[in-house]
Amino acid sequence: MTAHFFPFIPRQSYCSMSTTKDSGVHPCSTPEPQRRNRTLEFLTPEIVYTIFAHIPTRYERPMTAQFQLITETSRSLNIQIAREIAQKILSGDLPQGEIIPGEVYLCTQFGVSRTVLREAIKLLKSKGMLESKPKVGTRVCNETQWNFLDAQLLEWLADIETTENVYRQFLELRRSIEPQATALAAIRATPEHRAELTAVFRQMDTIAQRFDQTLWTEVDTQFHRIIFLATGNSFFIPFGNVMAAMLKWFIQFSSKEGGVCIEEHRQIYEAIMAGDAEKARQSSISLMESHKHRLGNNE
Repeated sequence: MTAHFFPFIPRQSYCSMSTTKDSGVHPCSTPEPQRRNRTLEFLTPEIVYTIFAHIPTRYERPMTAQFQLITETSRSLNIQIAREIAQKILSGDLPQGEIIPGEVYLCTQFGVSRTVLREAIKLLKSKGMLESKPKVGTRVCNETQWNFLDAQLLEWLADIETTENVYRQFLELRRSIEPQATALAAIRATPEHRAELTAVFRQMDTIAQRFDQTLWTEVDTQFHRIIFLATGNSFFIPFGNVMAAMLKWFIQFSSKEGGVCIEEHRQIYEAIMAGDAEKARQSSISLMESHKHRLGNNE
Protein backbone atom coordinates (compact mmCIF):
# COMPACT_ATOMS: atom_id res chain seq x y z
CA MET A 1 0.00 0.00 0.00
CA THR A 2 1.55 3.30 -1.03
CA ALA A 3 1.59 6.35 1.22
CA HIS A 4 -0.83 8.47 -0.86
CA PHE A 5 -3.74 6.24 0.21
CA PHE A 6 -3.26 7.41 3.80
CA PRO A 7 -3.26 11.23 3.80
CA PHE A 8 -3.42 11.44 7.59
CA ILE A 9 -0.55 9.01 8.28
CA PRO A 10 2.77 9.92 6.50
CA ARG A 11 5.15 7.06 5.77
CA GLN A 12 7.77 8.18 8.32
CA SER A 13 5.31 9.31 10.99
CA TYR A 14 6.05 6.97 13.89
CA CYS A 15 9.78 6.37 13.67
CA SER A 16 10.41 10.09 13.15
CA MET A 17 9.08 10.87 16.64
CA SER A 18 11.82 11.27 19.23
CA THR A 19 9.80 9.83 22.13
CA THR A 20 6.30 8.62 22.88
CA LYS A 21 4.23 10.81 25.15
CA ASP A 22 3.70 8.34 27.96
CA SER A 23 7.02 6.43 28.28
CA GLY A 24 9.69 8.77 26.88
CA VAL A 25 11.07 5.81 24.88
CA HIS A 26 11.82 6.12 21.19
CA PRO A 27 9.21 3.87 19.46
CA CYS A 28 11.75 2.14 17.24
CA SER A 29 13.83 1.08 20.26
CA THR A 30 10.97 -0.97 21.72
CA PRO A 31 10.20 -4.61 20.79
CA GLU A 32 8.24 -5.14 17.54
CA PRO A 33 4.89 -6.27 19.11
CA GLN A 34 4.92 -3.29 21.48
CA ARG A 35 5.68 -0.87 18.62
CA ARG A 36 2.78 -2.37 16.64
CA ASN A 37 0.39 -1.84 19.55
CA ARG A 38 1.52 1.76 19.97
CA THR A 39 0.98 2.36 16.25
CA LEU A 40 -2.57 1.05 16.43
CA GLU A 41 -3.36 3.48 19.26
CA PHE A 42 -3.31 6.27 16.69
CA LEU A 43 -5.86 4.52 14.43
CA THR A 44 -9.13 5.65 15.95
CA PRO A 45 -12.39 4.47 14.29
CA GLU A 46 -12.80 7.93 12.73
CA ILE A 47 -9.36 7.79 11.10
CA VAL A 48 -9.88 4.23 9.86
CA TYR A 49 -13.25 5.17 8.30
CA THR A 50 -11.70 8.22 6.62
CA ILE A 51 -8.82 6.15 5.24
CA PHE A 52 -10.97 3.46 3.69
CA ALA A 53 -13.53 5.93 2.36
CA HIS A 54 -10.76 7.21 0.06
CA ILE A 55 -9.45 3.84 -1.13
CA PRO A 56 -10.95 2.67 -4.44
CA THR A 57 -11.41 -1.07 -4.76
CA ARG A 58 -9.45 -2.94 -7.36
CA TYR A 59 -12.40 -3.06 -9.75
CA GLU A 60 -13.86 0.40 -9.28
CA ARG A 61 -13.42 3.04 -11.96
CA PRO A 62 -13.83 6.77 -11.35
CA MET A 63 -17.57 7.49 -11.08
CA THR A 64 -19.23 10.39 -12.87
CA ALA A 65 -22.60 9.73 -11.20
CA GLN A 66 -23.04 11.68 -7.98
CA PHE A 67 -25.63 10.60 -5.42
CA GLN A 68 -27.66 12.86 -3.16
CA LEU A 69 -27.86 12.70 0.61
CA ILE A 70 -31.07 10.88 1.54
CA THR A 71 -33.28 12.61 4.09
CA GLU A 72 -36.01 11.19 6.28
CA THR A 73 -39.48 11.18 4.69
CA SER A 74 -42.56 8.99 4.86
CA ARG A 75 -40.97 6.74 2.23
CA SER A 76 -38.59 4.04 3.50
CA LEU A 77 -34.93 4.98 3.24
CA ASN A 78 -33.99 1.80 1.38
CA ILE A 79 -36.64 2.53 -1.28
CA GLN A 80 -35.39 6.10 -1.68
CA ILE A 81 -31.85 4.83 -2.20
CA ALA A 82 -32.97 2.11 -4.62
CA ARG A 83 -34.88 4.74 -6.60
CA GLU A 84 -31.86 7.05 -6.73
CA ILE A 85 -29.54 4.28 -7.97
CA ALA A 86 -32.15 2.90 -10.39
CA GLN A 87 -32.64 6.30 -12.01
CA LYS A 88 -28.89 6.65 -12.47
CA ILE A 89 -28.98 3.28 -14.25
CA LEU A 90 -32.07 4.05 -16.34
CA SER A 91 -30.67 7.41 -17.43
CA GLY A 92 -27.30 5.90 -18.37
CA ASP A 93 -25.29 7.76 -15.70
CA LEU A 94 -24.40 4.30 -14.40
CA PRO A 95 -23.77 2.36 -17.63
CA GLN A 96 -24.60 -1.30 -18.15
CA GLY A 97 -21.69 -3.46 -16.98
CA GLU A 98 -20.37 -0.75 -14.63
CA ILE A 99 -19.20 -1.69 -11.15
CA ILE A 100 -21.05 0.58 -8.72
CA PRO A 101 -19.12 2.28 -5.87
CA GLY A 102 -18.40 0.30 -2.71
CA GLU A 103 -20.48 0.27 0.46
CA VAL A 104 -18.38 2.80 2.39
CA TYR A 105 -18.57 5.34 -0.43
CA LEU A 106 -22.32 4.91 -0.95
CA CYS A 107 -23.10 5.01 2.76
CA THR A 108 -21.19 8.28 2.98
CA GLN A 109 -22.92 9.72 -0.08
CA PHE A 110 -26.41 8.80 1.10
CA GLY A 111 -25.78 9.30 4.81
CA VAL A 112 -27.24 5.91 5.77
CA SER A 113 -26.15 2.69 7.47
CA ARG A 114 -24.86 -0.38 5.65
CA THR A 115 -28.03 -2.26 6.60
CA VAL A 116 -30.22 0.27 4.78
CA LEU A 117 -27.92 0.30 1.75
CA ARG A 118 -27.87 -3.50 1.54
CA GLU A 119 -31.70 -3.58 1.57
CA ALA A 120 -31.71 -1.12 -1.33
CA ILE A 121 -29.21 -3.20 -3.31
CA LYS A 122 -31.25 -6.33 -2.61
CA LEU A 123 -34.36 -4.61 -4.00
CA LEU A 124 -32.55 -3.63 -7.20
CA LYS A 125 -31.24 -7.17 -7.62
CA SER A 126 -34.81 -8.48 -7.45
CA LYS A 127 -35.65 -6.22 -10.41
CA GLY A 128 -32.74 -7.57 -12.46
CA MET A 129 -30.83 -4.28 -12.38
CA LEU A 130 -27.82 -5.29 -10.26
CA GLU A 131 -25.81 -8.46 -9.65
CA SER A 132 -23.00 -9.19 -7.21
CA LYS A 133 -20.00 -11.44 -7.71
CA PRO A 134 -17.28 -12.39 -5.19
CA LYS A 135 -14.03 -10.42 -5.57
CA VAL A 136 -15.62 -8.29 -8.30
CA GLY A 137 -18.33 -6.21 -6.66
CA THR A 138 -21.84 -5.18 -7.61
CA ARG A 139 -22.35 -4.65 -11.31
CA VAL A 140 -25.12 -3.01 -13.37
CA CYS A 141 -26.87 -5.75 -15.33
CA ASN A 142 -27.55 -5.69 -19.04
CA GLU A 143 -30.83 -4.01 -19.99
CA THR A 144 -32.20 -7.35 -21.20
CA GLN A 145 -32.35 -8.49 -17.55
CA TRP A 146 -34.32 -5.48 -16.25
CA ASN A 147 -37.90 -6.26 -15.29
CA PHE A 148 -39.84 -3.60 -17.18
CA LEU A 149 -43.11 -5.18 -16.05
CA ASP A 150 -42.28 -4.18 -12.48
CA ALA A 151 -44.66 -1.39 -11.41
CA GLN A 152 -42.10 0.24 -9.10
CA LEU A 153 -39.43 0.31 -11.80
CA LEU A 154 -41.91 1.96 -14.17
CA GLU A 155 -42.73 4.56 -11.53
CA TRP A 156 -39.03 5.41 -11.30
CA LEU A 157 -38.76 5.46 -15.09
CA ALA A 158 -41.62 7.97 -15.33
CA ASP A 159 -39.60 10.50 -13.31
CA ILE A 160 -36.73 10.70 -15.80
CA GLU A 161 -36.45 11.73 -19.42
CA THR A 162 -37.02 8.51 -21.37
CA THR A 163 -35.99 7.88 -24.95
CA GLU A 164 -38.73 7.67 -27.56
CA ASN A 165 -37.67 4.10 -28.35
CA VAL A 166 -38.85 2.88 -24.93
CA TYR A 167 -42.33 4.33 -25.51
CA ARG A 168 -42.41 2.78 -28.96
CA GLN A 169 -41.55 -0.65 -27.55
CA PHE A 170 -44.35 -0.37 -24.99
CA LEU A 171 -46.82 0.57 -27.74
CA GLU A 172 -45.76 -2.57 -29.63
CA LEU A 173 -46.55 -4.61 -26.52
CA ARG A 174 -49.98 -3.00 -26.25
CA ARG A 175 -50.75 -3.74 -29.91
CA SER A 176 -50.05 -7.42 -29.38
CA ILE A 177 -52.32 -7.76 -26.32
CA GLU A 178 -54.90 -5.02 -25.89
CA PRO A 179 -57.00 -5.49 -29.09
CA GLN A 180 -57.76 -9.08 -28.05
CA ALA A 181 -58.55 -7.97 -24.50
CA THR A 182 -60.92 -5.33 -25.90
CA ALA A 183 -62.68 -7.92 -28.08
CA LEU A 184 -63.13 -10.26 -25.09
CA ALA A 185 -64.46 -7.38 -22.98
CA ALA A 186 -67.14 -6.69 -25.59
CA ILE A 187 -68.36 -10.27 -25.21
CA ARG A 188 -67.85 -10.91 -21.49
CA ALA A 189 -68.25 -7.57 -19.69
CA THR A 190 -70.73 -7.85 -16.81
CA PRO A 191 -73.38 -5.19 -16.12
CA GLU A 192 -71.10 -3.93 -13.34
CA HIS A 193 -68.16 -3.59 -15.74
CA ARG A 194 -70.33 -1.74 -18.27
CA ALA A 195 -71.63 0.64 -15.62
CA GLU A 196 -68.11 1.36 -14.40
CA LEU A 197 -66.83 1.85 -17.94
CA THR A 198 -69.71 4.25 -18.67
CA ALA A 199 -68.94 6.37 -15.61
CA VAL A 200 -65.24 6.57 -16.48
CA PHE A 201 -65.85 7.38 -20.15
CA ARG A 202 -68.15 10.25 -19.21
CA GLN A 203 -65.37 11.69 -17.08
CA MET A 204 -62.97 11.31 -20.02
CA ASP A 205 -65.38 13.13 -22.31
CA THR A 206 -65.66 16.02 -19.86
CA ILE A 207 -61.92 16.29 -19.22
CA ALA A 208 -61.13 16.18 -22.96
CA GLN A 209 -63.15 19.36 -23.44
CA ARG A 210 -61.28 21.17 -20.66
CA PHE A 211 -58.02 19.31 -20.77
CA ASP A 212 -56.16 18.59 -17.54
CA GLN A 213 -53.30 16.15 -18.02
CA THR A 214 -53.24 14.87 -14.44
CA LEU A 215 -56.97 14.10 -14.43
CA TRP A 216 -56.80 12.66 -17.95
CA THR A 217 -53.96 10.32 -17.02
CA GLU A 218 -55.98 8.94 -14.10
CA VAL A 219 -59.26 8.33 -15.97
CA ASP A 220 -57.61 7.03 -19.15
CA THR A 221 -55.65 4.52 -17.06
CA GLN A 222 -58.88 3.44 -15.34
CA PHE A 223 -60.61 3.03 -18.72
CA HIS A 224 -58.02 0.58 -20.04
CA ARG A 225 -57.73 -1.27 -16.74
CA ILE A 226 -61.50 -1.92 -16.70
CA ILE A 227 -61.22 -3.41 -20.19
CA PHE A 228 -58.69 -5.98 -18.95
CA LEU A 229 -60.80 -6.78 -15.90
CA ALA A 230 -63.86 -7.24 -18.11
CA THR A 231 -62.20 -10.01 -20.15
CA GLY A 232 -63.00 -12.55 -17.41
CA ASN A 233 -59.66 -14.18 -18.26
CA SER A 234 -57.54 -15.20 -15.27
CA PHE A 235 -54.34 -14.27 -17.12
CA PHE A 236 -55.52 -10.99 -18.63
CA ILE A 237 -56.83 -9.70 -15.28
CA PRO A 238 -53.49 -9.65 -13.37
CA PHE A 239 -51.74 -8.42 -16.48
CA GLY A 240 -54.22 -5.55 -16.57
CA ASN A 241 -53.17 -4.57 -13.06
CA VAL A 242 -49.52 -4.49 -14.14
CA MET A 243 -50.44 -2.62 -17.31
CA ALA A 244 -52.15 0.08 -15.23
CA ALA A 245 -48.80 1.36 -13.94
CA MET A 246 -47.26 1.12 -17.41
CA LEU A 247 -50.22 2.89 -19.00
CA LYS A 248 -50.04 5.79 -16.56
CA TRP A 249 -46.40 6.34 -17.47
CA PHE A 250 -47.16 6.04 -21.22
CA ILE A 251 -50.26 8.28 -21.12
CA GLN A 252 -48.29 11.02 -19.38
CA PHE A 253 -46.03 11.05 -22.43
CA SER A 254 -48.65 10.67 -25.17
CA SER A 255 -51.01 13.34 -23.76
CA LYS A 256 -48.30 15.89 -22.97
CA GLU A 257 -49.37 18.16 -25.84
CA GLY A 258 -53.10 17.69 -25.23
CA GLY A 259 -53.58 14.63 -27.43
CA VAL A 260 -56.35 12.45 -25.96
CA CYS A 261 -57.84 10.56 -28.97
CA ILE A 262 -61.29 10.91 -27.42
CA GLU A 263 -63.09 9.76 -30.59
CA GLU A 264 -61.05 6.55 -30.72
CA HIS A 265 -61.89 5.92 -27.07
CA ARG A 266 -65.54 6.60 -27.86
CA GLN A 267 -65.53 3.95 -30.61
CA ILE A 268 -64.02 1.41 -28.21
CA TYR A 269 -66.58 2.27 -25.54
CA GLU A 270 -69.55 2.03 -27.92
CA ALA A 271 -68.33 -1.28 -29.39
CA ILE A 272 -68.00 -2.84 -25.92
CA MET A 273 -71.43 -1.56 -24.88
CA ALA A 274 -72.91 -2.99 -28.08
CA GLY A 275 -71.16 -6.35 -27.58
CA ASP A 276 -69.43 -6.03 -30.99
CA ALA A 277 -66.12 -7.86 -30.54
CA GLU A 278 -64.71 -7.23 -34.01
CA LYS A 279 -65.49 -3.52 -33.97
CA ALA A 280 -63.97 -3.30 -30.47
CA ARG A 281 -60.80 -5.01 -31.75
CA GLN A 282 -60.44 -2.72 -34.76
CA SER A 283 -61.13 0.40 -32.69
CA SER A 284 -58.40 -0.64 -30.27
CA ILE A 285 -55.94 -1.15 -33.14
CA SER A 286 -56.84 2.28 -34.52
CA LEU A 287 -56.18 3.92 -31.15
CA MET A 288 -52.66 2.52 -31.02
CA GLU A 289 -51.32 3.97 -34.25
CA SER A 290 -47.95 5.55 -33.49
CA HIS A 291 -48.67 9.02 -34.81
CA LYS A 292 -51.53 9.36 -32.32
CA HIS A 293 -49.07 9.07 -29.43
CA ARG A 294 -46.36 11.58 -30.38
CA LEU A 295 -44.27 8.78 -31.89
CA GLY A 296 -44.29 9.73 -35.56
CA ASN A 297 -45.67 7.50 -38.28
CA ASN A 298 -43.21 4.64 -37.99
CA GLU A 299 -45.51 1.60 -37.83
